[in-house]
Parts: sequence; C-alpha cells; structure tokens
Amino acid sequence: MKLTADMTTGSAAVEVFNSLLPPEDLFGFAERRNPKRAFIFVSKVLGRYVPVCPRVMRQTYLDLAAQMPPDLPGPILVVGMAETAIGMGAGVHDALGRDDALYLPTTRHPLSDNMLAHFKEEHSHATHQLMHMPSDPTHRDMLMNAKTLILVDDEATTGKTLHNLARALNERGIAPDHIICTFLTDWSAGKAAAAVASVFPDAKVTSTALANGRYSWTPSNNVALSRLPDDVAEQGAYDLTRNPDWGRQGIVENHRMLDSDARPGRRTLVLGTSEFVWQPFLLAEHLAHAGEDVKFAAVGRSPIFKGLMITDLIRCRDNYGLGLPNYLYNVDPDAYDRIILCVETPPGSVDPVLLDALNPEVLSLYA
Repeated sequence: MKLTADMTTGSAAVEVFNSLLPPEDLFGFAERRNPKRAFIFVSKVLGRYVPVCPRVMRQTYLDLAAQMPPDLPGPILVVGMAETAIGMGAGVHDALGRDDALYLPTTRHPLSDNMLAHFKEEHSHATHQLMHMPSDPTHRDMLMNAKTLILVDDEATTGKTLHNLARALNERGIAPDHIICTFLTDWSAGKAAAAVASVFPDAKVTSTALANGRYSWTPSNNVALSRLPDDVAEQGAYDLTRNPDWGRQGIVENHRMLDSDARPGRRTLVLGTSEFVWQPFLLAEHLAHAGEDVKFAAVGRSPIFKGLMITDLIRCRDNYGLGLPNYLYNVDPDAYDRIILCVETPPGSVDPVLLDALNPEVLSLYA
C-alpha cells in the first residue's frame, strides 16, 4: 500500500509493508517549518498533535509491549525520546509490568550537572538531547547493568538519532545483550535497527512497530524554507527539581496522577505540555473510566504549518520561561465542555494567549 501527500516544499510518499491497523488510521502527513526535514508524519494514536481517546493510547502501548518477548532479561532500561515520545515511552514501560524495568527518557530540560549523556537529533527543530544520571543509587545500578535496552520513538526514517543515542550510552559503559527499537511507525526499511546494531555489535538488536515500510521525499525547487526557532536545551526560569520526579532522573513506579473532579458525560480535553504528559495522560484515563468523554493532546515545540492533518493552530510562548514558541494543534475549544491544561511549572507561567484561547482549568505540579 502506498500513501502520498503533496506539499508546498515537496511530495512525501510511504510504501507500507506491514501494519497492525489500517495505515490511514495510524498516521497522516503535514508540513513542518523545518528546512532540514520539511514534512512530518502526524500520528493519530499518539495523543500529541491530534486529540486522542485515552483508551486508544493505552491500547497502543499494550500492542507495542505485546510484540516483545515475555522473557526479556533484566534489568531493563526503557528510553522514551523527547519530547514527542516521552509519554509513549512511559506507556510502553508501564505495559511491560516489570519491577526490574527502569524508565529514563531523554530531555531538553537539564535539572543539574549530573548528566548521563548528550547527543543530537540532527533533523529536529531542537537538536540537543540530554539524559540525566538517575538520582537513586538502585536506579543507577539498574541503568549501568541493564541487560535489555528498549528505545522508544514515535517514528523512524533514517536511524541517525538512535545511532547517536546508542553511541552516547555505549560511551558511558552501558552494554545490553538485547536491544529493541520500538516505534509507532518505522519507515527506515531496517536502517534504524541496523544503525543501533553498528554501535552494539555483540547485542541482539530487533525492532517492533505498529506499521513499517519505507518513505521517500521529493523536494520542490525554488521554494523558500522557513527559519527554525532557536535551538535551546537549558534550564528555564523555574526550578523543576522541586517537583516529584516523573522520569527525567529515572523511575520504576510511574503511577502518580493529577487530581480533578469527574462528571459522567462531560466532554473534556486534557492537555499535557512539552515533556510533561504521562501524569496528564493518567488523569485523562481516570476521567474516562469515570464516564467522561475525554480526549488527550499536548502543547509542544514542534513547528508545523496549518494544512493537511493540521486543521487548527494556536501559537503561544512556552511555560518554562525559555522564550520559545510553542504550538497546539487540532483543538477546537468549542468542541469541549472543559479543558484541563497540565503544567509542571507555576500556573502563572502559562502564556495569556493560551489562556484566552482555551479558558482552561490549569493544574500545576509545581511545589
């Protein structure tokens, strides 16, 4: 099966080899404000750019975990890629149901100088990625002695980012026996897994995805490409170490949840912000179980043009005090009875532009 999309900067095409669901139910296309890669695959199950039912997101995590061998050797290290796949990584980690599995996502928000790794996501709008050394000694032991490494990202095209991450982990002495590259969609035609295997030649490297195949991109001539926003990976105005650690410094139990009242039948949109998405997702899932009609999405850095899969766009300032543009896509406030905006920064950090557009209930993790 082949899917295509024509854009102002070129044409994208995907040849699908295998897919657990109909491909058109998994993803669509949009145009990015990024001269390094002017297109994006927009997931319909991720809960980032398109509002998604929590039930669909949870089933996605279960489906990905079900593709993995049940007898994976531990300790297990699960890495979710910031910012788009942080919640997905946490969901896969949770679906494993293993008490010897550590979740340690990448981040663009340094908390201290105690870093595990720096690497680059070269095609991204924000190339700098970081990983913290776990703060708990037991978690550090799990990290350094991990027998299985699970790398989680929403999509793969070339494998360069995972190669850079694998090299950074290898340089710190992490040497797993088994590595699983896990994606919603893998368009690398095997290149992603091969790129990781080139760093860990003695490990067994496999890949899993809801859909796989290969992609092509044909750029247009004489089209001016947009300038990227500033590439920032630094501490903002707020001390995030005051918050309960939800994963940036390593976590095994990941069930902390925000709190809000439930009213059966109410149409509710729960929004995460940047990398802060797992606790908001758990809230959305809780409200859905209580009978609310819930969708989940997130505000983030990725700059995308309106059109194709992007029907609505709100541009605002980030809530971390970094001065970065943030975006919310495909949200019509009139479609919901209430909107809950979840932040790990103070309530006053939210841009008035976003408050005026959504009139949300703001839930803050900030202590």
